[in-house]
Amino acid sequence: MKPRLSDGGDPPPEYAILGCGSVGHVVATRLMEQGKRLVIYDKDESRVEALRDQDLNAIHRDITDPEVADEINDTPVALVLTSFVDDNEEALRNLKEENPDQYVIVRATDPVSHEQLEEAGADYVINPPQVIAESAIRAIDTGELEHRARQLVDILTAGDDAAVVVYRSFEPDSIAAAAAVQAIAEEFDVDADVVYHGDHRHRRGETFANLLEVEVLDVTEDDLDDYDSVVAIGRVEQEERPPFDASAWIHHEGVGGEVDADYTDVGANTGSNSTTMTRYLQEVDVDTGGNRRILTGLLHGIRTKTRYFRRNATPGDLRAAAYLYPLADHDLLEELESTSMSPEEFDVLAQSIINREVHSSFLVSNVGFINDADTLGRAADTLLGLEAISTAVVFGVVDDRIHVAAHSNDVRVNMERVLKQAFEEAEVVGHTDEAHATVSLGLFGGVDEEEEDREILRELVDETVKTKVLRELNVDDGDGEE
Repeated sequence: MKPRLSDGGDPPPEYAILGCGSVGHVVATRLMEQGKRLVIYDKDESRVEALRDQDLNAIHRDITDPEVADEINDTPVALVLTSFVDDNEEALRNLKEENPDQYVIVRATDPVSHEQLEEAGADYVINPPQVIAESAIRAIDTGELEHRARQLVDILTAGDDAAVVVYRSFEPDSIAAAAAVQAIAEEFDVDADVVYHGDHRHRRGETFANLLEVEVLDVTEDDLDDYDSVVAIGRVEQEERPPFDASAWIHHEGVGGEVDADYTDVGANTGSNSTTMTRYLQEVDVDTGGNRRILTGLLHGIRTKTRYFRRNATPGDLRAAAYLYPLADHDLLEELESTSMSPEEFDVLAQSIINREVHSSFLVSNVGFINDADTLGRAADTLLGLEAISTAVVFGVVDDRIHVAAHSNDVRVNMERVLKQAFEEAEVVGHTDEAHATVSLGLFGGVDEEEEDREILRELVDETVKTKVLRELNVDDGDGEE
């Protein structure tokens, strides 16, 4: 029997299935449900009759017959799906000889045949055992997330109120994640406050929270005792024990210290806390329309934390961003991502440019006495964009403390480790390519306001910080260029 392809002026099939066993039948059924035009070839006559009974265009033919390739020459996509590798390879060669531009998908049975079929010219090779394994892993991940989401909800609903703690690092990613936990709690009629436990509320974080209309309260350990449950978001350093008890602890990078919590979700193999919480929101099925600002904040959190998917980004981050993007308020997103520079930020940036020293691809700059430590991070990030610069360290004095902001895109450099080793007594927060150190001036903190005394202190700070940082970067500080 000749195939019913394009006789009579009808368009040719969009898909040709060669071999319609269990795998081929599933594919054929799905394509038919989608309204696709298809033709099926199979050498089992009884199977062909059964397919015709299902109103499928099936033809009784051995798929290795060269005439098959000729008959489906105009079909854009061919799927060769028998369980016999030799037959599949022969059919593949026939198809490619007849029409090299035809897109051919071929079934393999193991890694060896997978490679064999690729070498024979297959455009895409399916290995059913691998597909089944990947499907099983996805099912496990889905089941695990469902279990985790249920645990978090159980903790939030164990009482009447909850505190969601942004721990130490007051940045958009952690604030957005905390706001997402608050939204989950409110979905179950639990009053939840977003609170901050740390030493410094960065201006960038304040601006972000204000635009998201998220109120972030300052709390002490005693304040947290008044809440029925406490969910913390933040990193715990090596050998550190948090100063408060938490019911749950969440952080995408994991925790290095000791965390005593009923529930933990740490080291989630994502690039941001916002990604982790986006998955929870999807699982809990929180109302997206009523939480559009939070969804926008999560998208911004993913983008900034991964530096627009250039730093430690994972497929999970991309999937979360793809989910959030159509739901986000894009006017708000633009406002979040285009915050203006204050006069002081501009002055600090100008000083960092004027006072910069370049050692190979490393830049260090002392901006002197300033009022706002937050300005250093923006200056360092801007200087990192200079040609041939891979690491930028900007530091200055605020009151009785030295603040050091260090940013790097050099994969060989861990800025958090560099600052911790350079200033052993300092408080250091951050990660591999972005870190901030706060160093006490000690006895020098009470220096007089006299210009001469301040200049002496500035020189002392300049020499000390540069020497320590450049030593940890293995750079000779005598080779600098201004």
